[in-house]
Amino acid sequence: MSRFAEQGTIDRVLSETHTWAVVGCSANPLRPSNGVTRTLLRYGYEVIPVNPRETEICGLTCYPDLASAADAARAAGRPIEVVDIFRRSEEAGIHVDEAIAIGARAVWLQLDVIDEAAAGRAEEAGLLMVMDRCPAIELPNHP
Repeated sequence: MSRFAEQGTIDRVLSETHTWAVVGCSANPLRPSNGVTRTLLRYGYEVIPVNPRETEICGLTCYPDLASAADAARAAGRPIEVVDIFRRSEEAGIHVDEAIAIGARAVWLQLDVIDEAAAGRAEEAGLLMVMDRCPAIELPNHP
Protein backbone atom coordinates (compact mmCIF):
# COMPACT_ATOMS: atom_id res chain seq x y z
CA MET A 1 0.00 0.00 0.00
CA SER A 2 1.24 3.46 -0.89
CA ARG A 3 2.01 5.82 1.96
CA PHE A 4 -0.48 8.11 0.24
CA ALA A 5 -3.37 5.71 0.89
CA GLU A 6 -3.09 5.35 4.65
CA GLN A 7 -6.42 5.02 6.44
CA GLY A 8 -5.43 7.52 9.10
CA THR A 9 -4.85 10.23 6.49
CA ILE A 10 -8.07 9.36 4.68
CA ASP A 11 -10.00 9.62 7.96
CA ARG A 12 -8.39 12.98 8.80
CA VAL A 13 -9.29 14.44 5.41
CA LEU A 14 -12.88 13.20 5.66
CA SER A 15 -13.27 14.34 9.29
CA GLU A 16 -11.37 17.62 9.40
CA THR A 17 -12.43 19.30 6.16
CA HIS A 18 -15.63 20.74 4.76
CA THR A 19 -14.98 22.56 1.47
CA TRP A 20 -13.80 20.52 -1.52
CA ALA A 21 -12.88 21.68 -5.02
CA VAL A 22 -13.42 18.94 -7.60
CA VAL A 23 -11.03 19.56 -10.49
CA GLY A 24 -12.19 17.92 -13.71
CA CYS A 25 -15.78 17.74 -12.52
CA SER A 26 -18.30 16.84 -15.23
CA ALA A 27 -21.94 17.82 -15.67
CA ASN A 28 -22.55 14.36 -17.18
CA PRO A 29 -24.27 12.29 -14.45
CA LEU A 30 -22.66 9.13 -15.88
CA ARG A 31 -19.12 10.40 -15.18
CA PRO A 32 -17.42 9.37 -11.91
CA SER A 33 -16.60 12.98 -11.02
CA ASN A 34 -20.30 13.85 -11.07
CA GLY A 35 -21.14 10.89 -8.85
CA VAL A 36 -18.41 11.80 -6.36
CA THR A 37 -19.65 15.40 -6.31
CA ARG A 38 -23.18 14.21 -5.55
CA THR A 39 -21.86 11.87 -2.84
CA LEU A 40 -19.84 14.62 -1.18
CA LEU A 41 -22.91 16.87 -1.21
CA ARG A 42 -25.07 14.09 0.25
CA TYR A 43 -22.58 13.71 3.11
CA GLY A 44 -22.75 17.43 3.88
CA TYR A 45 -19.56 18.70 2.26
CA GLU A 46 -19.48 21.93 0.32
CA VAL A 47 -18.32 21.29 -3.25
CA ILE A 48 -16.88 23.75 -5.76
CA PRO A 49 -16.70 22.25 -9.27
CA VAL A 50 -13.76 23.21 -11.50
CA ASN A 51 -13.91 22.66 -15.26
CA PRO A 52 -13.24 25.23 -18.02
CA ARG A 53 -15.93 23.68 -20.26
CA GLU A 54 -18.79 23.90 -17.75
CA THR A 55 -20.66 26.75 -16.06
CA GLU A 56 -22.88 24.79 -13.67
CA ILE A 57 -22.71 21.27 -12.24
CA CYS A 58 -25.24 19.79 -9.82
CA GLY A 59 -26.76 23.25 -9.46
CA LEU A 60 -23.42 24.71 -8.38
CA THR A 61 -21.41 27.43 -10.10
CA CYS A 62 -18.50 25.84 -11.92
CA TYR A 63 -15.19 27.71 -12.17
CA PRO A 64 -12.78 27.52 -15.11
CA ASP A 65 -9.69 26.99 -12.94
CA LEU A 66 -8.67 26.38 -9.36
CA ALA A 67 -7.34 29.90 -8.81
CA SER A 68 -10.68 31.54 -9.65
CA ALA A 69 -12.53 28.95 -7.55
CA ALA A 70 -10.20 29.69 -4.62
CA ASP A 71 -10.70 33.45 -5.00
CA ALA A 72 -14.49 33.05 -4.97
CA ALA A 73 -14.37 30.66 -2.01
CA ARG A 74 -12.14 32.99 0.01
CA ALA A 75 -14.38 35.96 -0.81
CA ALA A 76 -17.34 33.97 0.51
CA GLY A 77 -15.44 33.10 3.70
CA ARG A 78 -15.13 29.39 2.91
CA PRO A 79 -11.62 28.68 1.60
CA ILE A 80 -10.98 25.46 -0.29
CA GLU A 81 -9.61 22.81 2.04
CA VAL A 82 -9.39 19.76 -0.25
CA VAL A 83 -8.55 19.66 -3.94
CA ASP A 84 -9.98 16.44 -5.40
CA ILE A 85 -8.38 15.77 -8.78
CA PHE A 86 -10.12 13.93 -11.65
CA ARG A 87 -7.44 14.33 -14.31
CA ARG A 88 -5.07 11.96 -16.05
CA SER A 89 -1.98 11.11 -13.98
CA GLU A 90 0.29 13.11 -16.30
CA GLU A 91 -1.84 16.23 -15.72
CA ALA A 92 -2.39 15.81 -11.98
CA GLY A 93 0.88 17.43 -10.89
CA ILE A 94 -0.15 20.81 -12.29
CA HIS A 95 -3.24 20.78 -10.09
CA VAL A 96 -1.33 19.52 -7.06
CA ASP A 97 0.97 22.54 -7.44
CA GLU A 98 -2.10 24.79 -7.74
CA ALA A 99 -3.51 23.25 -4.54
CA ILE A 100 -0.27 24.09 -2.75
CA ALA A 101 -0.38 27.63 -4.16
CA ILE A 102 -3.95 28.32 -2.95
CA GLY A 103 -3.18 27.06 0.55
CA ALA A 104 -5.36 23.94 0.52
CA ARG A 105 -5.05 21.59 3.50
CA ALA A 106 -5.24 18.39 1.45
CA VAL A 107 -5.04 16.91 -2.03
CA TRP A 108 -6.98 13.82 -3.07
CA LEU A 109 -6.01 12.05 -6.30
CA GLN A 110 -8.79 9.78 -7.51
CA LEU A 111 -8.60 6.08 -8.34
CA ASP A 112 -5.89 5.38 -10.94
CA VAL A 113 -4.59 8.96 -10.73
CA ILE A 114 -1.01 8.42 -9.60
CA ASP A 115 1.82 10.94 -9.47
CA GLU A 116 4.32 10.07 -6.75
CA ALA A 117 6.45 13.17 -7.40
CA ALA A 118 3.49 15.53 -7.12
CA ALA A 119 2.25 13.70 -4.00
CA GLY A 120 5.70 14.16 -2.49
CA ARG A 121 5.58 17.91 -3.25
CA ALA A 122 2.20 18.19 -1.53
CA GLU A 123 3.43 16.28 1.50
CA GLU A 124 6.61 18.37 1.63
CA ALA A 125 4.44 21.52 1.58
CA GLY A 126 2.55 20.20 4.62
CA LEU A 127 -0.66 19.08 2.89
CA LEU A 128 -2.47 15.87 3.71
CA MET A 129 -2.15 13.65 0.65
CA VAL A 130 -4.40 10.81 -0.52
CA MET A 131 -3.73 9.07 -3.83
CA ASP A 132 -5.47 6.32 -5.82
CA ARG A 133 -8.55 6.32 -3.59
CA CYS A 134 -12.13 7.57 -3.96
CA PRO A 135 -14.02 9.50 -1.26
CA ALA A 136 -17.33 8.03 -2.47
CA ILE A 137 -15.97 4.57 -1.65
CA GLU A 138 -14.39 5.66 1.65
CA LEU A 139 -17.29 7.73 3.05
CA PRO A 140 -19.78 4.90 3.72
CA ASN A 141 -17.14 3.17 5.89
CA HIS A 142 -15.98 6.35 7.61
CA PRO A 143 -16.89 6.65 11.29
